[in-house]
Amino acid sequence: MMKKFLFVLCVLGFSYAAASAQTVTGSIGKGSVERGKAARGTIVLNIPGGLHVNSSRPNSEYAIATVVKVSGVSGVRVSGLIYPKGKNRKFEFSESTINVYEGRVSFPFTVTVPASYKGKTIKLNASVKYQACTNEVCYPPKTKNITVTANVM
Repeated sequence: MMKKFLFVLCVLGFSYAAASAQTVTGSIGKGSVERGKAARGTIVLNIPGGLHVNSSRPNSEYAIATVVKVSGVSGVRVSGLIYPKGKNRKFEFSESTINVYEGRVSFPFTVTVPASYKGKTIKLNASVKYQACTNEVCYPPKTKNITVTANVM
């Protein structure tokens, strides 16, 4: 009985660790942006094989949507965040299809630095809230926070 309990505990621990394995990274242009100009930034969510993440519009009242937020320092404007289309997939636990993200998912946005900006760098704070799932079960939602920096020319 104890061996069975430990096995289940290990499987659950491994499954939870796998659900936590998503990485979030970000970039702005090629690492710099000019004063008075705009640059393209990207937040990237990497989802390990065997998992998927509900998209920003999962088409299910029970699925928690992915939400990406990006904010800048005073005067730096972030706009135009784009959520990519997901893939409609049918799973054992759902009656209808759910729109999901798999693999590497990019969320592009625009960052504009005012001509009067005095700093040498900008820092953007980004958060990605997502719910990871296997083909059988969904895990509790998580939020990952990162800081994205770029030099100001």
